[in-house]
Amino acid sequence: MASHAPAPGFTDIDLQHWTLRRLPPWARPYGRLARWDRPIGTWLLLFPCWWSLALGTGDLGTGRHWAALVGWMALFALGALAMRGAGCTWNDIVDRKVDAQVERTRNRPLPAGEIKLQQALGWLVIQAAVGAAILFKLNKFAGGIALLSLLLVAIYPTMKRFTSWPQVVLGLAFNWGALVGYATVTETLSWATVALYAGGIAWTMVYDTIYAMQDQRDDAIVGIRSTARRFQNAPRRWLTLFAVLAIVLWTACGILAHLKLPYFAVLLAIAGHFVWQIATLKPDDQPDCLAKFKSNAVIGWLLLLAIVASPLVATIRTALF
Repeated sequence: MASHAPAPGFTDIDLQHWTLRRLPPWARPYGRLARWDRPIGTWLLLFPCWWSLALGTGDLGTGRHWAALVGWMALFALGALAMRGAGCTWNDIVDRKVDAQVERTRNRPLPAGEIKLQQALGWLVIQAAVGAAILFKLNKFAGGIALLSLLLVAIYPTMKRFTSWPQVVLGLAFNWGALVGYATVTETLSWATVALYAGGIAWTMVYDTIYAMQDQRDDAIVGIRSTARRFQNAPRRWLTLFAVLAIVLWTACGILAHLKLPYFAVLLAIAGHFVWQIATLKPDDQPDCLAKFKSNAVIGWLLLLAIVASPLVATIRTALF
């Protein structure tokens, strides 16, 4: 695969996003540090939480628990917003010198000089405090599992300097909610949850490799490693491998959780989305890579629908008949 120069002035900043149009000027750098202008990352962090909450609620299977699910989903949404923001802020603090050398990231608040390091650290603490407050709403088992993820969050920004597989660490961190959500509802874990988590890691290998394709040229110059660079001679082969692995693991999740036919039918739609992503991907086209990366929100919604469908229908049937 050829390594083409990035599009002149290419950036993934959405200048029309409400956080850049409505926030007062002094607050905009903080919103950008937290990536409020790019909500797809929050969704990708949130979906594994919602999947496992729904899986655990389906195992409990009562109307009262389904009503509580909505409240848990809202709380985890706030937690995902805070912790994704904290993680991105930490990533920008660690990578501020590298970001200054990469076309797509040189206009971020720290390398652009819009905000000082001390201010970024203060913003990190505030967001982490919101996440910590939410931990107190969880049972001790779930809270303990959630705390274990902090090590992954802390080391992820450094991994790209030492390994060509930093996306594995990101996958471990971004899908940790697949364990926390189920533990929150059931105060335990299950093999179905482990399969759900592992499938999420494989999914992350697909979408974050595509995301990293945007920076291959600059990453090679500054010595940053990624699976995009590692797979550059056969990207579709590797992406297909991880997409198939995700489908296999999510199928195992459905079998272990005794989910019904609707779950597996929706998995076919997810497989179709993977096929579309990989077949039409343009690895040297930055806007196309960004668009394909963002399209993974569709997979998140589809898998949530798949998990909810069978137990929700069963609960309604039980209530009516």
